[in-house]
Amino acid sequence: MTQSNQTAQTSNSAFSLSVREDGIAILTMDVPGESMNTLKVEFAAQIETVLQQIKSDSKIKGVVLVSGKANSFVAGADISMLAACQSAEDAEAIAAGGQAMFQQIEDMPQTFVAAIHGPALGGGLELALACHYRVCSDDAKTQLGLPEVQLGLLPGSGGTQRLPKLISVQQAMKMMLTGASVRAQQALKYGIVDDMVPHSILLDVAIGLAKKPKPQRSAAKLDVMGKFLERTGLGRNLMFKQARKQTLSKTQGNYPAPMLIIDTIETGLNQGSKKGLQVEAKNFGKLVMSPESAALRSLFFATTQMKKELGVEGVASAKLAKIGVLGGGLMGGGIAFVTATKAGLAARIKDIRPEGIANAIKYSYDLLNKKVKRRFMNKAQMQKQLALLTGSVDYSGFGDADVVIEAVFEDLALKQQMVADVEANCAKHTIFASNTSSIPITQIAAKAQRPEQVIGLHYFSPVDKMPLAEVIAHATTSDLTISTTVELAKRQGKTPIVVKDGAGFYVNRILAPYMNQAAEVLLMGEPINNIDKALVKFGFPVGPIKLLDEVGIDVGSKISPFLQAEFGERFAPVAGFDKVLADDRKGKKNKRGFYLYSGKKPGKDVDESIYSLLGITPNSTLSQTQIAERCVLTMLNEAAMCLHEGVIRSPRDGDIGAIFGIGFPPFLGGPFRYMHTLGITHVVARLEHYQGLYGDKFAPAACLKEMADQGQSYY
Repeated sequence: MTQSNQTAQTSNSAFSLSVREDGIAILTMDVPGESMNTLKVEFAAQIETVLQQIKSDSKIKGVVLVSGKANSFVAGADISMLAACQSAEDAEAIAAGGQAMFQQIEDMPQTFVAAIHGPALGGGLELALACHYRVCSDDAKTQLGLPEVQLGLLPGSGGTQRLPKLISVQQAMKMMLTGASVRAQQALKYGIVDDMVPHSILLDVAIGLAKKPKPQRSAAKLDVMGKFLERTGLGRNLMFKQARKQTLSKTQGNYPAPMLIIDTIETGLNQGSKKGLQVEAKNFGKLVMSPESAALRSLFFATTQMKKELGVEGVASAKLAKIGVLGGGLMGGGIAFVTATKAGLAARIKDIRPEGIANAIKYSYDLLNKKVKRRFMNKAQMQKQLALLTGSVDYSGFGDADVVIEAVFEDLALKQQMVADVEANCAKHTIFASNTSSIPITQIAAKAQRPEQVIGLHYFSPVDKMPLAEVIAHATTSDLTISTTVELAKRQGKTPIVVKDGAGFYVNRILAPYMNQAAEVLLMGEPINNIDKALVKFGFPVGPIKLLDEVGIDVGSKISPFLQAEFGERFAPVAGFDKVLADDRKGKKNKRGFYLYSGKKPGKDVDESIYSLLGITPNSTLSQTQIAERCVLTMLNEAAMCLHEGVIRSPRDGDIGAIFGIGFPPFLGGPFRYMHTLGITHVVARLEHYQGLYGDKFAPAACLKEMADQGQSYY
C-alpha cells in the first residue's frame, strides 16, 4: 500500500513516522549508530514531538510501533545514564520521566500496537505494555522480560503496575523477582501478548489490531486458588507474606531490590496505580544509589565490555567450523553440548568405548528434549542441533578439527599422550585445549611438537550452566591460539578470562585457601551447618562444606599437591582432614560425604558420624561473621597475589572469574571490588589480626601491604 505522507527520520532522532492510506501510522524506533535499540532520557522530547504529531493528524486511526533493527525490538533502557545520578532524587526523576512518557502512549486516543520481534526487555517491555495491544513473532530470538532485578533495580517505568494487571499477579511477580525472560509461546500463554505469528506476517497482523478499538481488558483467567490469592484481601495478604518469606530465604537479605519489588506491586494493587507509580519511582531512586546495584551494574558493564574484546588485542581468531572432544563423560558431554547448541559448530566426540559416545550424545538429547517439552524449541530445531554431534572410538573424523578439547582423567601422562595423538591425527593448524582443573599447561605441552598450539580451556561443572571458562596460556602459547580459544569459549556461551599458567590457575587457586579455612574451622569443632549457613548468609550460593560434597572430596585432594608444591605451606592440607577420603567419602557422587544422601531429604542433613570420624565434638564458638571473615579473607589475599603475579590481567577479570566460577557474592562486585569497598588498610588489618591468632596462612600479601602504605586501591 502506498503512503500518503511520511516524516523522515532526522539524523539525530530515534523515531520516524509514516502514515498509510488506510489511516494506520507506522512508528519506527531505530537508534542511530547502535546495533540494538535502548531507551535514553533524551528520547522523551522526541517521543513527545511524535505523539503530538499523531494527535494532531485526524487521518491517523491507529499506530503500530516497530523496531528498525533486524533482530531486536528494544533491549531495555540505557543504564549508563544512571551513573550521572548524584542522589536518589535524580534517579527518581528519571523513573518519573519514563512513567510520564509511557502514560502518554496509554492515554492516546488512537489504538497503539507493539509489533515485537527479538528481545523486548526491561524498558522495552514496559514500552510495549503501555501500548493497547501487543503481538510478537514466533522466532527463537523473541523474548520478553523485566530483568532489572539482576542489576539490583526494579522496573521503573510502570512495569510493576502494568504487568500484574495484565497477567496473573503471581506470574508477574515471578518474572520481576527472578529477572527471567519468557519466550514467545509463554508470553502468549501468560497473556503478555495478544497474538503470536510468524515474523513474515507480524506487521500485517499488527496493522489489523491497530484498526480495532482499544480493548476492554478482562481480568486474567485464574483457577480457584489463584482467585482466592489474588482477588481477596485475605488471599493477597497470604500471597505477599509467602513471597517475602521465600525471597528472604533465597537472598538472605543481601539484595534489597526483590523486597522493594514486592512492596511496590502490593502498593499498586491495594492503593491504586497512581500511588503504585509514585512508590515505584521512589524505590527505583533508592535502589540506583544502593551499593548492591552499583556492584551489579559494574559487573554488567564489565561482561559487556569483555564480549567485545579479543583474546589478544589486535589478533583476530582463526576460522572455526569443527571441534573435537576427547572423552564422553559428564565434562565431555557438556562441552559437546555447548559446542553444538550455543556455538552451532560440528562436534566430533572420541571415547574409548561406544557407550561413552552414546552417553555424551544422550546428555545433549536429554537437555534439548526438556526444551522441546517446555516448548522453548521445536523438534526440527532439536534435530538440527543433534545432527552436529557425531562420535568415534578412534581419530576418524578429526582430521579437519580446528580445536580439539580434551576432557579425560587428571593424569599427566594420559594428557601428554592425547597431545601426541592429536598432533599425529589432526591438521597442522589444530589447537589442543586441555580442560584440566589442576595440571599446569606447561607440563601438558612439555613433549608437544607444536607447543604454541597447546592451551588450557578450563570449564566449570555443569558445563551447560556455569558461565565461566578460564583460558590458560603457557609461556609459548601463540597469540593466535589465545584469540581463537577465547572466540570459541564466547561462541559456546561462556565468559572467558585469560589467565597465566600455574598450579590451580586462578579460580581453584583462590578457592583452595577458602576451603582450607572452612576445614580448619570444622576441626576446631564448629558444626558443619553453622559453617555453611555463615557463608550462604555472606552471599555464596552454597556453603564450603556442601560445595566439597557437590564437587567431590577426591577432586579437591588432587589439586592440593600441585598448589603446595608451587606455593608452599599456605596450601598445606589441613591436618586430620585426610581421614574423610580414607573413609571412602567422596561426597554426593558416591552418596558418602559430610551430608546424608539417603532418606526423604538427600543432601539436606549433616551426616553426624563425620564428627566421630574426625575426632571432634561439635560445639559452636564462633559467630557467623567470624566464620565468614576467616574463610573470605584468605580468598581475598590469594586473589591479590594472583593479580600481582600477572595470573589475571586486571581486577575486572578477577572479579568476573570469582563470581562466575565459584559464586562469589555478585552484590559485592567480586573480590577486588569488595576489597576496594572495605578499604585495603582494613583488609590488611583484619588479615594481621587473624595471623596473630592462627598463624602465617593469614599473612597479608606484600602487594596489599604496599598498597595500604601508599593509600592505593583497585578501582
